Amino acid sequence: MEKTKLIQIGESLHASIAPTGAAMRELSAKGERAYEEPSDTLNYIISLITSQIQNGADYMAVNVDRFGEDIPRMAADLMREYVNLVKKHSQKVPVCLDSSDDNALKAGLEEWYKEPSAGLAAPLINSVKPYTVDNILPLRKEYPFKVIGLLVDDKKTDAGGVHSVDQLYAMALKIFTAAAVQYGFKPEDLFFDTTVFPLAIDMPMTPHLPGYTYRTFEAVRRIMNDPNMKGVHTVLGISNCAKDLPGRKVGICRAYLAVAQRYGLDAAIVDVKHQYGQKPAAAELLQLVEAFARQDGSEAANQQAVKLMTEFCRTHRKLKTRA
Repeated sequence: MEKTKLIQIGESLHASIAPTGAAMRELSAKGERAYEEPSDTLNYIISLITSQIQNGADYMAVNVDRFGEDIPRMAADLMREYVNLVKKHSQKVPVCLDSSDDNALKAGLEEWYKEPSAGLAAPLINSVKPYTVDNILPLRKEYPFKVIGLLVDDKKTDAGGVHSVDQLYAMALKIFTAAAVQYGFKPEDLFFDTTVFPLAIDMPMTPHLPGYTYRTFEAVRRIMNDPNMKGVHTVLGISNCAKDLPGRKVGICRAYLAVAQRYGLDAAIVDVKHQYGQKPAAAELLQLVEAFARQDGSEAANQQAVKLMTEFCRTHRKLKTRA
């Protein structure tokens, strides 16, 4: 499939990122006017917004879920504060409301359209699942927005708890049908996340079962090639692929994205300062990711993926020890 311009969703305003989370906690402790009165902490948060714009972010993701773990309402209240900061400082780049809490998503959507400014672009909601579409999509009647459909369900569907390509596609079709027919979304308003599994543990656990990466990429291809869903987008949270690897994480992410784009991926949640999709990926890292993309359950494909990952980890653990 022909490579298209990558839609970048900047991920840096996420409370699970240690420096960002620390700044968010410090700002919250300053009281109600902390998001208006000048301070070094507020300047840091604003710099996270402006730097992502400078590096080409098409959406600005905000996730404050960590603050709602003990006080559920806190996530919704903080989402409103950060949506306001994005409105003020993002030069009209729209927010991506990122939360597993429907109340936080609703609060962010309400705040985005509260006292709207001219030319305000529709925000992106991350995410709805096949079994939660009726919680969020009806808000389309009140507010324009785009949405990411996260292709997971509430059941484990194989020994590894990951869906087959057919199941991932079926979930995308279910969300597409509900969004387009019931709620009036256009295809270009819909993004489908086939989910990223860490390469480090994408090892064959069950004979003849395709790997996670194989299923993720093949589902992207299936969705993007479906003429009935022409115009939709596919999106992945790229940094998850490098979790637990001993080194070259940015390089692995760059290679993973490059391979995913060959399958039709056209959007990604990324740290935009790394210029993913623009700088070329290293050949040896492309080879590694390609091996996992071809892990179709055959013994030869599994052995190649395991071989290359073992060599990669051995090499980079040695380099880390020497350092």
